[in-house]
Amino acid sequence: MSKLSKFKEYVINNSEKIKISSKDIKKGDIFLALKGSKLHGNNFIDSAINKGAKYCLTDKNEYYLNSKIIVVSNIYNFLKELVIIKRNLYKGKVIGITGSAGKTTLKETLAFFLKKNHSISYSKKSYNNELGIFISILNLNLNASFAIFEIGTNNFGEIKNLTKIVEPSEIFITNIQSTHLENFQTKNNIAREKSDIFLFKNNTKRTKLYLNVENVAEKIIFNKATKEKNLKIIEINKFSKKYFIKNILSKKNNFKILFTINDKLTSIETKTLIKFRLMNLLFCYAFFHQNFLDINIISKYVKYLKPFEGRGLEHLIEINNKKIRFIDESYNANPDTMHQSILYFSRIKKNSNKKILILGNMNELGKHSIKIHTNLLYEIDKYRFKIIILCGEFFRRSVKKLSKPQNEFKYINNKNSIMQFLHKNIHNDDIILIKCSNSTEINLFAKSLLKKVI
Repeated sequence: MSKLSKFKEYVINNSEKIKISSKDIKKGDIFLALKGSKLHGNNFIDSAINKGAKYCLTDKNEYYLNSKIIVVSNIYNFLKELVIIKRNLYKGKVIGITGSAGKTTLKETLAFFLKKNHSISYSKKSYNNELGIFISILNLNLNASFAIFEIGTNNFGEIKNLTKIVEPSEIFITNIQSTHLENFQTKNNIAREKSDIFLFKNNTKRTKLYLNVENVAEKIIFNKATKEKNLKIIEINKFSKKYFIKNILSKKNNFKILFTINDKLTSIETKTLIKFRLMNLLFCYAFFHQNFLDINIISKYVKYLKPFEGRGLEHLIEINNKKIRFIDESYNANPDTMHQSILYFSRIKKNSNKKILILGNMNELGKHSIKIHTNLLYEIDKYRFKIIILCGEFFRRSVKKLSKPQNEFKYINNKNSIMQFLHKNIHNDDIILIKCSNSTEINLFAKSLLKKVI
């Protein structure tokens, strides 16, 4: 058997071996030497081999002969061929999750509950573009009962292309929100793009669509879905007769949530009332019921479910010898999720003069970016906080438009200056919430705060 054939066989018969960072390599892994924006992955092949990589795959032939280095003419084309082979071999249930926001959180939540009684396969990161899908499928455990994939897009046609590779039978569309408007222009266009995931011409294996219809764009998806043959639509909202939140009861120290699941009541208790997390639970309840799984698993283990990194996970940190509670919402942001996070922060039972809100730019909003950021600041000013720290060009221009705000808004243009400001103004038991888009100065600042975790 040739070296290339042995490599293919190894990928097909193993799971969780493909890595794109040499830092993550463990014994037996495969390192993909990809071309980066600054450096080529070939620069890290020696490091990967020293860490125990079984193979390194590259399309840049500049290495001496080595049994561990596989050279192909085009690494992406080679991976795609291997992806198609492995996907066709998988016989378990394939779940596809798309939507403007919350894909990773829903994936992690559903995986958390399914793992209790079933073997599952899912990406451990937000792998939802073409390369991410390739890695997720190549890391697939062919013996798993369920495989969960995120399918993302930031331009027209991407959902269709990725769907043809993943071919999910059960599909979740979390929501349609104001994301990637630079390319899509309107939420209605986003809805049409997302709908490609369940169209028969793109995906002959789809059977069920889980959907929450709350706005006009999501209604577009629902209407398109009703025109598809042999597609079961499972709605989760107040209009659904099967899956919805019946009531929310406020208790002394928490909330009791009553869910209706197929005419039967089930309940959970939670200390925080965060809408998207409740909707994720409802999605999970619906999936479990539709697939004849034990919904009591969700009710039993939900108390152990924690927020995920960059998506509401709380940390205790220390700044200038002061102990601070840090809520990290730094993974990404759009106008809808910004509003949700700010509302949640305002409802936390703590004196308002202990709450510090730190916001970074919302990116990819197109020509209305300044207006959207300005409207958000007016919305924020309806609540009371100790201080609101802003960073990023959109906020720099927007904050100038505020007239006599009741809160103190402070624009600071870099993470080092923000840290200096906090050193002078932070107090014990203060609480910080950070929300921003990826690849912003505040995103970097949040990462620096994680180094101060106690």
